[in-house]
Amino acid sequence: MERLVIAAVIVLFVGVLALVNKRRRVPDAPTQRRFVAPEQLDRADFPRPEAPWLVAVFSSATCDGCQLVIQKANVLASDDVAVADIEYTAARALHERYHVDAVPTLVIADAQGVARAAFVGPMTATDLWAAMAEAREPGSTPTADGCQHPSK
Repeated sequence: MERLVIAAVIVLFVGVLALVNKRRRVPDAPTQRRFVAPEQLDRADFPRPEAPWLVAVFSSATCDGCQLVIQKANVLASDDVAVADIEYTAARALHERYHVDAVPTLVIADAQGVARAAFVGPMTATDLWAAMAEAREPGSTPTADGCQHPSK
């Protein structure tokens, strides 16, 4: 009988420890959705598919930050760089085709439509221009250590 009481006390003690430990445990954070930019674009879907570069801005008329991103992108327009504003209500099919679910989303694509740089959300003009320069000539922009490294 004495052994049975000791066993019951031990089981009760372990149960209490397990309960206390379970309550102390911090639950995992909820899963966070991550917005991604397209990795490949069909250049025929956008104006001037013959241009060597495309800057596509997926935007919305109700997005306050989109107009600033479009203004920054328009500065890049040239004979070599086509800039396209893909506004949601006017081009909903393109937003759906490329699974764009956050605006502004900006994609810099080469002649084959391969995304060479992308931003989801607003960016500085400096970051955009640096991304365009790096896409056009890899190794041309300084790295985080402040040095320019030759292309590999």
